[in-house]
Amino acid sequence: MHNVVIIGSGCAGNTAAVYTARASLTPLVIKGLEAGGQLSITSEVENFPGFPQGILGPELVENMKQQAEKFGAIYKEGSVVEADLSKRPFRLKVEDEWIETRTLIVASGASARWLGLPSEYKLIGRGVSSCATCDGFFYRDKQIMVVGGGDTAMEEANFLTRFGRNVMLVHRRDTFRASKVMLDRVKANPKIELILNTAVDEIFDVTKGEVTGVRLKNLVTGELTERAVDGFFVAIGHIPNTKIFEGQLDLDPDGYLVSHGGARTNIAGVFHAGDVQDRVYRQAITAAGAGCMAAIEAERFLEAEGH
Repeated sequence: MHNVVIIGSGCAGNTAAVYTARASLTPLVIKGLEAGGQLSITSEVENFPGFPQGILGPELVENMKQQAEKFGAIYKEGSVVEADLSKRPFRLKVEDEWIETRTLIVASGASARWLGLPSEYKLIGRGVSSCATCDGFFYRDKQIMVVGGGDTAMEEANFLTRFGRNVMLVHRRDTFRASKVMLDRVKANPKIELILNTAVDEIFDVTKGEVTGVRLKNLVTGELTERAVDGFFVAIGHIPNTKIFEGQLDLDPDGYLVSHGGARTNIAGVFHAGDVQDRVYRQAITAAGAGCMAAIEAERFLEAEGH
């Protein structure tokens, strides 16, 4: 029987592990499919306080993990495939083994939606990114391309004009899901070029290990064109990793956990942390802060029960 099980090993999960481990709760951390979370596919992190020279994303999460282990956290490979939260102790199926826990912290994150091109996967962290706030700074006076048609894409395109020489916004249709105010802002920005009815066919250049350009396909005429690009940002949304909790935890229409104040979910003893609930900020530092909140809530919850 575990006191605390934490699902996810990104900033949120690792911070929750540090706090609950220091409270002598010996948390069990289930690493999940994308161990280390979004940071594990990021190269340089320059906006996490305390690292004036910057730090590599995978190194930052590994440091957090080691810190948690130092205080007694236990890490387990695999992901949770089923959950029974109908009564306590909660039951979780990790791969093919059932485990029981008094409290649960869901820090399973949200996975970025990608276009699905083989070249895209190979160039993630080498010019391909899903986070303008994280990586925009690296493209000062460079050519930047953003793909997407929603508010996130508009926001990222606008934000990236602070750094890039110009920003190309590519969208599959000629109508947008984005709100009128966001779209108007993009259209009024002289540094943004709209490329409509167009899909990205290929990203170059895997052989050089960095983004140098793209091949675009006009979906009306079928015409192929090539454009030089240094930074390629995919802004077509995120998918929160909450499928196993459908029908048990309150989710919004997009699948994000609904907060019931602080780090609480609708089930007493189950807490949330990080991108699995946060669709607004999505930063390493906010995820870490949320992990701390969930840990303190879990600790107090157990304390009130006399554990």
